[in-house]
Amino acid sequence: MSTPRSSPSLLARQWQHGGWLSTLLSPLAALTAWAVARKRAAYASGAKPSYRAPVPVVVVGNIYVGGTGKTPVVIATVQGLRARGFTPGVVSRGYGVKIGPDARVGVGALAANLYGDEPALIARATGAPVSVHPKRALAARALLQAHPEVDVIVSDDGLQHLALARDIEIVVQDARGVGNGRLLPAGPLREPAQRLRDVDVVVTNIGEPDGRPADSGSRPRPVRMWLEPGDARHIEDGATRPLSAFAGQPRIAAAAGIGNPERFFTTLRAAGIEPEATLPLPDHHDYAESPFQSLSADTILVTSKDAIKCAALHDRRLWEVPVQAAFSDPQLFDWLAQALRQRAPT
Repeated sequence: MSTPRSSPSLLARQWQHGGWLSTLLSPLAALTAWAVARKRAAYASGAKPSYRAPVPVVVVGNIYVGGTGKTPVVIATVQGLRARGFTPGVVSRGYGVKIGPDARVGVGALAANLYGDEPALIARATGAPVSVHPKRALAARALLQAHPEVDVIVSDDGLQHLALARDIEIVVQDARGVGNGRLLPAGPLREPAQRLRDVDVVVTNIGEPDGRPADSGSRPRPVRMWLEPGDARHIEDGATRPLSAFAGQPRIAAAAGIGNPERFFTTLRAAGIEPEATLPLPDHHDYAESPFQSLSADTILVTSKDAIKCAALHDRRLWEVPVQAAFSDPQLFDWLAQALRQRAPT
């Protein structure tokens, strides 16, 4: 359990601003740069093959390691494309789940221990078919075989998974930008910062709206994004309550097993909720055992990603706080739909 404000670790500070540790790790970052360049060259030359699906593919990913708000963008993309006449399907890695040689395909209420927490959340939120496998090309083939009605694939993560050819690349970052600009482990980047010049859209999770107008004439298309919380849902019985009803209440705690737990706690504070205790958990925490027994709270607020896995705990104190992505560019998904129709395989 932590205090309401947690300090960044030494490595996090070095990754953001640089310093002695980052400099010390620079030779290893040079090896990362060599490996990334070699991999990209192999796919560009055809030495390594990419699977070209018979339908367009949109990849939503990041170059900054850890949580940047990618999952809400995936959900919004699926919903936006469906509203414009597409029938989307989703492929994902299925992080933390043993998949086996064949992809696992499902629709609706999927078990997080079989599909992964993020794929299960995406399936519940969108109703779209989801296919999981570490090899995204294999997942895409299985998705289209099981659901031939799918006419566009949205890849949850996989920006660096070049074995799946793509038509549109959307990168999600947050206020940290590219940090100190260095590759792992000297910095937070999976690929060089100049990779952002090659993608189609850069979505920056700014936390809250800033009122600035959209700039749709640049490439990559810059879009600002923030997360808007909805009504809280009681995990045990499904009852809903306005999030504002929790403002000012005593004995409230919050927990988050996401890439950036502090972002969730900040969202709650912006809604007028001051948790007496916050519990940051590792990303993709499995909830095999309850981490909440030490919390002397009457109410515990958790993210949707955590709620997917918490039902089996039967803890009546747990409430899910869902969030929805909002964007500075109201034409984003109109542009995306038009771009996909222009690039659709014939």
